[in-house]
Amino acid sequence: MSQAETKQPENDSKDAFFREIAELSERMIAAHGKEFSMGALVLAARFIAESKPFTRTMPDLQ
Repeated sequence: MSQAETKQPENDSKDAFFREIAELSERMIAAHGKEFSMGALVLAARFIAESKPFTRTMPDLQ
């Protein structure tokens, strides 16, 4: 099996994620505009770069 053949499943997976990001971005633009969509994606990139969790633990309200 060639190196290109072994990379195909990985490339297919990456392509699928790019399609998901594109679809999400289009929905965010339609609902809230370009600035919101760009800001949300940049914020997500910062969280990834800084290894921050995407969810935060809410304090108990008992």
